[in-house]
Amino acid sequence: MSRILTAIRLNWALAVLVVAAGFFAARAFAQLPVFELAAGMYRIEAELAHTPQARQTGLMHRRSMPTQRGMIFVFTQDAQHCMWMRNTYLPLSVAFVDPEGRILNIEDMKPLTEDSHCAAGPARYALEMNQGWFAERGIGPGQMLRGLERLPPPR
Repeated sequence: MSRILTAIRLNWALAVLVVAAGFFAARAFAQLPVFELAAGMYRIEAELAHTPQARQTGLMHRRSMPTQRGMIFVFTQDAQHCMWMRNTYLPLSVAFVDPEGRILNIEDMKPLTEDSHCAAGPARYALEMNQGWFAERGIGPGQMLRGLERLPPPR
């Protein structure tokens, strides 16, 4: 009987930990500042990843994201930055953007892979959106992202 009670207590404790972990993960996502950007006539609500921790975590562990929502990565220097999808469940498209706001290239990324997807040239930003978002709106290389000047500098 005491083994059953111990097993029940352990299962209950594990359930509480899982719920708490989900709560704190959701709070961490909600605490990222959101900035309005635009591509063509389309409005984007971009969560800001401008610190080392936010850039490292990105959209990991997320299971869904609203259509107009994305994440803008602000890098400390212009370079041929690369992205991967470790622990990322959402299929994403990433637009690499130069310091003036011009899209250099857009890459589709498969969930839970470690394939590198790199900028075609020196990029200052990377904008991740749900996969197909750019293509469905006819947005491609050479087009400008607006609103980047309002972003805080990277740390």
